[in-house]
Amino acid sequence: MPREYTYGPFLSRRLGLSLGVNVLANYKLCTFNCVYCEIGLTKKENLVSPEFKINIPPSSNFRKELMSILKHVPHLNSITFGYNGEPTLNENILDFLDIAIDVRDDLKWTNVKPLITLFTNSSTLYIDEIRERVRNFELILAKLDVANDVDFKRTNRPHHDTPKIEMIIESLKKLKKELPKKHKLAIQCLIFNSYKEDFIPNNNSINILNLANALKSINPDIVQIYSTARIPAEYFVFSIDDDRKREISSIFKNVIDDDRIEINIY
Repeated sequence: MPREYTYGPFLSRRLGLSLGVNVLANYKLCTFNCVYCEIGLTKKENLVSPEFKINIPPSSNFRKELMSILKHVPHLNSITFGYNGEPTLNENILDFLDIAIDVRDDLKWTNVKPLITLFTNSSTLYIDEIRERVRNFELILAKLDVANDVDFKRTNRPHHDTPKIEMIIESLKKLKKELPKKHKLAIQCLIFNSYKEDFIPNNNSINILNLANALKSINPDIVQIYSTARIPAEYFVFSIDDDRKREISSIFKNVIDDDRIEINIY
């Protein structure tokens, strides 16, 4: 059957073998227009407020599509919601989630069942209703790659209704406290360099230290440090090297000072 909702499975750096699920339309819809985005720039008309809602319920084809793919990959690691923008903008996301859980639980798996994972840029999590939905995912990959408002506006270029980065950090702290015991919060930190002399990348000492302190306050289960691996939205963005990732990891570990928090480099 033709694909309407899924792509892959593909090998993900952070998730292993992953099947992507798109709950948005067939164009990018986001609250950010990040300079490093690997699915391209957000068009002006599709850069929306975190309080924007889109109503796209799953059709009967979603269950059939999932079943037709998943029965062939019993070694899958993750069923991953995201990729075409900010998935929490769809107010029907839990309907998709319920179907994904049903299909997964009906199938036999080689080892453990794949996790039901959500990518989010964290911009909508200050809304109580959104956090209530998000907490239902078993693994939440929440983006936080800046921790002061100057770097936030320069790096993520958010819609003007987006709250300040301090509120986003506070909402991540709330989410972590509200998660069910077996569910996990991972914070994704994408750090990049810039070829442009007049564009300061988020790989600057002030931002890295601010990030470390923000992570300590959020107390996530996992921190993921990585960089661009595909063509970014802006030509002047390029990836940091492995040595710098290790330096950042050391800074984070020293500031967080909690062995219970995994800090991983990709």
